[in-house]
Amino acid sequence: MENKKDYSIVIGGAAGQGSRKAGLIIAKLFNNLGYNVFIYEDYQSLIKGGHNFSVIRVSEKKEASIKEKIDFLLALDSNTIEKHKSSMNKNGLVVFNSDKIKNGGIGVAAGKIVKELGGISIMSNTALIAGFGKAIGIEWSALENALRKELGKGIEKNLEIAKRAYEETKNVLKMEKLKGEPDPLLTGNEAIALGAVKAGLDIYYAYPMTPATSILHYLAEHEKDFNIIVTQLENEIAVINSAIGSAYAGKRSMVGTSGGGFALMTEGISLAAQSETPTLIVNSQRSGPATGVPTYSSQADLLFTLNSGHGDFVRFVVAPGDANEACYWSGKLLNLAWKYQTPAILLVDKELSESTFEFDKKILDEIRKENPVLWNKKGEYGRYADSKNGISPLAFPGDEVVVKATSYEHDEDGLSVEDEEAIILMQEKRLRKFKEMEKEADIPGAVKVYGNKNSKTAVIAWGSTKGPVLEVAEKLGLKFIQPLFIQPFPQKQFEKAMKGVTKLISIECSATGQMEKVLKANGIKVDKRILKYDMRPFIVEELEKKLKTI
Repeated sequence: MENKKDYSIVIGGAAGQGSRKAGLIIAKLFNNLGYNVFIYEDYQSLIKGGHNFSVIRVSEKKEASIKEKIDFLLALDSNTIEKHKSSMNKNGLVVFNSDKIKNGGIGVAAGKIVKELGGISIMSNTALIAGFGKAIGIEWSALENALRKELGKGIEKNLEIAKRAYEETKNVLKMEKLKGEPDPLLTGNEAIALGAVKAGLDIYYAYPMTPATSILHYLAEHEKDFNIIVTQLENEIAVINSAIGSAYAGKRSMVGTSGGGFALMTEGISLAAQSETPTLIVNSQRSGPATGVPTYSSQADLLFTLNSGHGDFVRFVVAPGDANEACYWSGKLLNLAWKYQTPAILLVDKELSESTFEFDKKILDEIRKENPVLWNKKGEYGRYADSKNGISPLAFPGDEVVVKATSYEHDEDGLSVEDEEAIILMQEKRLRKFKEMEKEADIPGAVKVYGNKNSKTAVIAWGSTKGPVLEVAEKLGLKFIQPLFIQPFPQKQFEKAMKGVTKLISIECSATGQMEKVLKANGIKVDKRILKYDMRPFIVEELEKKLKTI
């Protein structure tokens, strides 16, 4: 294999064979060698059988995208070789379970080793990892350390199996060690959880729905560490209403779901807007309509998210593109929801939620809990007291005043009203608040610009599509515009980003080009579009080819 510093590794097998955990251990081996790491997970909606695989991109440069060609293929079953052999680089290396596969590269008798040493079948992936490590020149001590950190249960038996596989496999190359120090590896969902906790999260509510479920798992696992409450309820209607109830009582709440669950929350979002109750919702998109392809991704909830909830109101909607942005904006949105007493939505997708990124710990230093406007405990209290900026001071039950919350139009005290003047007063109060929200959206960082900033041709992409678009735009010398704030729309920042651009190309994982519609509604014309709707992310070579034709 030629000397280079950018490799694509695929490990695959049937559901239940542990390919995902094995992929993470391999990624951490390379991470400790100084390589930047990105992991894309591809799995079917099956408990056993089928074909699951992880694509691990390791490179000298930080990338968040996957490539077409494979340098190393680790096969737990023959199906993995059949599925991926056409994507192998000319000098690519295959490491396979020789108990299930008869030829193909470097064989590791994983099943035989596990049986002889009294292990269980899933430990075959440990044997394969060890064989791969030996083949590429990883020191045993480094492999042992990685296994000890990642495999808690049955670690001694796993190490015994790994040692045998390591000793029985030949070394064929020596992987170059880079000078970079390893950063932590986090999924997008883990980063979202950390950002919210840093901003003062008190309670997380959810009903399990892929791909948001791992937020629930991660926070539940660390509930005591973070000093929060994590609650799984019976459905998403209960989830959103419980979060609103907790916020009414003064506790910072967050909920997580995907499109189908978010659909059930929309009446609650409208309730939060009318009652001016701060609520943070994570909508991690998967394919639709309806159940769609449950474990795959799409960017087709954008318009639905922007227009969720009936009546006239604006909510915050931010779409981060990687784990660092997801962490920062989950914390920032939790603070903004409380500052403006309104719903805030973090719009992500399966690719961002479940992919693994290198995480910059310094992001956490930028997040802190920001206090909302609180009642000064002087004079009469009106929950919806009129104010110059539309924001009413908050009080909570227990503050020795009556704190009303209502789904009806109301007066300053929270009593229901139907007369014209009282209705106009509250409508205009909220409109002033929304005007202030626009200022939050039109700040540096609401729209990011990368690549050749002098290029007259610009590409625009949002969310997880950032990774492949950034890589290709930099290679082709194009300007890349990434909007993070989507509602309120950052008009001034976008106009600044568009300066000098004569041709705009929109790229997204949607069949109808929903971002293009948002741009058009805000007076921005898209000249060309590249859409992908097979529920998989853009591959670098694929996107480069499409952009070159344009």
